[in-house]
Amino acid sequence: MRAVAAAVSALLVLLALATPAQAANLLTNAGFEDGSLSGWSCPGGTVVTSPAHSGSYALAATATASDTAQCTQTVSVLPNTTYTVSAWVRGNPVYLGITGGPSTWNAPAAYAQLSLTFTTAAGQTSAQLYLHGWYGAGTYHADDVVLDGPGGGAPGVPAAPGAPRVGSVTASSIALSWPAVPGATGYRVYEGTAVRATVSATSATISGLAACSSHSYTLAAYNDAGESARSASVSATTAGCQQADLPRHALIGYLHASFANGSGYVRMADVPDAWDVIDLAFGEPTSPTSGDIRFRLCPVAECPNVESEADFVAAIRAKQARGKKVLISIGGANGQVQLTTTAARDAFVSSVSAIIDRYGLDGLDIDFEGHSLYLNPGDTDFRNPTTPVIVNLIGALRSLKSRYGDDFVLTMAPETFFVQVGYQFYGGAGGGDNRTGSYLPVIHALRDALTMLHVQDYNSGPVMGLDNQYHNMGGADFHIAMTDMVKAGFPVANTGQTFPGLREDQIAFGLPAAVSAGNGYTPPGPVHDALNCLARNQNCGGYTLRGGASPGIRGLMTWSINWDRYYGWEFQNNHEPFLGSLP
Repeated sequence: MRAVAAAVSALLVLLALATPAQAANLLTNAGFEDGSLSGWSCPGGTVVTSPAHSGSYALAATATASDTAQCTQTVSVLPNTTYTVSAWVRGNPVYLGITGGPSTWNAPAAYAQLSLTFTTAAGQTSAQLYLHGWYGAGTYHADDVVLDGPGGGAPGVPAAPGAPRVGSVTASSIALSWPAVPGATGYRVYEGTAVRATVSATSATISGLAACSSHSYTLAAYNDAGESARSASVSATTAGCQQADLPRHALIGYLHASFANGSGYVRMADVPDAWDVIDLAFGEPTSPTSGDIRFRLCPVAECPNVESEADFVAAIRAKQARGKKVLISIGGANGQVQLTTTAARDAFVSSVSAIIDRYGLDGLDIDFEGHSLYLNPGDTDFRNPTTPVIVNLIGALRSLKSRYGDDFVLTMAPETFFVQVGYQFYGGAGGGDNRTGSYLPVIHALRDALTMLHVQDYNSGPVMGLDNQYHNMGGADFHIAMTDMVKAGFPVANTGQTFPGLREDQIAFGLPAAVSAGNGYTPPGPVHDALNCLARNQNCGGYTLRGGASPGIRGLMTWSINWDRYYGWEFQNNHEPFLGSLP
């Protein structure tokens, strides 16, 4: 019997050795049974005893108008490995996801399980799980969270920290803080591969930075056993951004300088002084992919009253002497510009510079429409685009900004399809249109140099806003919802990434000057309602601003000055005084 028992025992040992190690939940305090948020980075959360899915505790976090109450935990993982993620959630909308990976959501009245899988990339050693609600939606609950799979890292090495939080920001410094990591004796703050700070405390201030410069930081914890995987990144921009010499609230209009378009030609000298920014429409390429941009005044055959070039230039100088800005706008509905090569990029810089220098202009407006911008398959990270037409445009605009310096005015006038629709669809993911959201990487890359973004709130289909409702053009609601998205920022489709909002002084919105100018004309009254909501958070029609009030909202853009003149200056006469009444 002893021999049999010994043999059985030996067999059991062999079977145990032959059986693969089972995956395990890699999360610390996954069910919040510590009675605290230990292991989690969860600024807007707390632990409650009811309602709990199991055990004695659960997470409760309240999303506000300006914060989604995100809770995160970062763990060490193995490269090229598939993991399973799940959580039991209830209440208002709850999102579960992996930063940079897939996500899912639900809003069940009683606890229900969310689940997904993801596969780590080659060389990936950490993953960040997140839970969050939605702007202004209220409290959500979560319990029994699981990130199931083999753990990474050496024995004794601390877990990866949560993403650092940005504190005080000055023109030369950015303050960061983070929750303590059990077992860590110190922390290293990285910018790319460079260590910017090594501290034993849970905060650091990175100083000696240039004014108006953007920085992205990750964090690692360490002890005698080694260094943890990196946290997710956090980005911030130092203060001191050079602002164009514009009124606090500006009136922006396009001038048909190269064509008449049925509304008649308006000479530069005849543009009223109510217009603070005048965009010359349009500079167009010699061919879609040449990058060679040309601009000429409207031919006499089409515009009998066109002025001479000398008079045109003299009128521009007179406008500038009165504080107005005159820009060349590139693109338009007919001007397809696809910078598919670096040669096209360089031609763009050279030819646009020649136009600016010839007429002594103040800057550049990008009005790429149609098929100018798109995203190649697999280009899903707006922070690091790879599609040539995107990368080359970013490079060209940076070159122009560098050439002309801080006073260079850079504006963009995308359609909603290329910006806000990126909340639902980004590029060709899922077989959709590969142009959706394609302005986002350009806006993001140039956000420090961008003077103004005025999205065209016209010629648009219904667009889903941050309230997860569809909004239709032509009323105050559309302008409120679309502009709030630009201010608050938004998750980009199913990419797991969030597009950060712009400063309020960078934001205007565009609309047709009259019923003949474009689909989506909005009468003056609803436009003023929208501005009151956006600037003062008043009369918002039941919509809750996720980005908060923007008293410094830059203003209104219209297509066009010519159409406004044709209709008796309705746009100018109604909106210029109202802008002056804003805070």
